[in-house]
Amino acid sequence: MTTKRVSGILAALCAAICCINISGQATEAERKELPTPTPPAEIAQSKVKVVFDDSAPGIIYIESNGQRLRVDAAKRTVEDVTAGETKTDTGYTAKAPAAADDEEESPYDFDKGEEPYDFRIVNVPTPRSIPKKSWNLAFTHRFSETLDPLSTSAPHLFGLDSFGIASFGLTYGFTDKLYGTVYRSPLCQKGLCRTIEIGVGYNWLSSDKDQRIALATYASVEGNDNFTEEFTYNLQARIAARLGKRVYLFFSPAVHINSNGQGRFDPRPTDFFPPAPVAATFRLPTHGTSFGFGGTFLITPNVVALVDFVPRAGFKLGRVRPIFGAPFQIVGFRNESYPSFGFGVQRNVGKHAFALTFSNTQATTTSRYNSSNVVLPAQHLIIGFNLTRRF
Repeated sequence: MTTKRVSGILAALCAAICCINISGQATEAERKELPTPTPPAEIAQSKVKVVFDDSAPGIIYIESNGQRLRVDAAKRTVEDVTAGETKTDTGYTAKAPAAADDEEESPYDFDKGEEPYDFRIVNVPTPRSIPKKSWNLAFTHRFSETLDPLSTSAPHLFGLDSFGIASFGLTYGFTDKLYGTVYRSPLCQKGLCRTIEIGVGYNWLSSDKDQRIALATYASVEGNDNFTEEFTYNLQARIAARLGKRVYLFFSPAVHINSNGQGRFDPRPTDFFPPAPVAATFRLPTHGTSFGFGGTFLITPNVVALVDFVPRAGFKLGRVRPIFGAPFQIVGFRNESYPSFGFGVQRNVGKHAFALTFSNTQATTTSRYNSSNVVLPAQHLIIGFNLTRRF
């Protein structure tokens, strides 16, 4: 700064301070009538501008050659505010702090189509979005031997040596919202055997870092013996809600029409020896409903804890047990059934997802995953896997 410029600023300071001292002794009306002092020639030559802050008595702003000083006569301080304050019609105000850099995106924020949950939790399906023209391959594997008792399962590698039910399916995105699915389960026992399920779904809402709710609807038909007989029809809603950064809750209510069509799970007199005529009078419900609840918790952005549970009403898959009166005489029947329950841990790697699961059912089609087909209470679990890959 040149000597001449410094002299000009100091002269302006002196003149301003004099004005403040005078105005401090005058009334408000008098201050309004005070003429603005004429700056000395030195000030005019150095292009010095003095501005009084009407909203803060005792504050003066002095500008000279692009530099701006803030003078507080009461505190006797001088501050360079060249880049710190902005001019308004009534004076100068503190400049709004510069906008902070955009907050770094959280590793727990996900874009549409990259949800951290899979197409199913353990057994309960989710409203995960299916991008247009994407192929999504899914495998489910459930073993048959229970973990409990450990004295029996441990020598068999906790049931991994036992027979397994390996099911698989393929889902294709026709659009970003509409998709179709084909799924086959080789599970074969009374009332269900080599079931193929064909369905179509629509994602009304998809969750991402900005959208906390996801909603999809789904309709399917299941047919036994490779889709040739004993058909069941499913209508389902799939809802997900994000709580905070790590927690997702799910609800999947469904209606299963004709799930006991043709009475295929009912007992028959010839199922027993000697034949039991009373079996012809025992009938299970024809239709059913289920209410799938579940949750996922992100331990890390790529490691997810899983849990689900499915209460039911109407037809409940299970086992029909005879009630004996006299020896070898069947006088009635009772249906034993347990809702499905499962938990596990999932690892996401790129477009792959792998889950180690523990549940009480081997059934995985929409009308059957809600029940323990092997009639196991929640404390008796079997090991399984869920594996998906997107192309």
